Amino acid sequence: QVQLVESGGGLVQAGGSLRLSCAASGGTFSRYAMGWFRQAPGKEREYVAAISRSGGTTYYADSVKGRFTISRDNAKNTVYLQMNSLNSEDTAVYYCAARAGWGIGQTRHDYDYWGQGTQVTVSS
Repeated sequence: QVQLVESGGGLVQAGGSLRLSCAASGGTFSRYAMGWFRQAPGKEREYVAAISRSGGTTYYADSVKGRFTISRDNAKNTVYLQMNSLNSEDTAVYYCAARAGWGIGQTRHDYDYWGQGTQVTVSS
């Protein structure tokens, strides 16, 4: 079973950038596809981005395409989310998730393990 710990959240002005990290332990990291999700107050948890086991394939939600970049370092057991051109609609708790099954998931039900989340607040 893998444990996930997110970091890097905080308060940023609109137009600014943040890089989130998610450190994994307790499993063979390279065996998991990874995803980032977010949940704003009063809203459902929504998919943001996903990356394959090797890092060679990535997917993004339309709302973040061109602004966010997901990457991973299998030697460091870490997945990242670089977020640029942030706006108030990006304010949410961001979660990383690991998928044990085959393929790359793009819904919350595709993922087996979750971190506790890190808060991102964008001020306008």
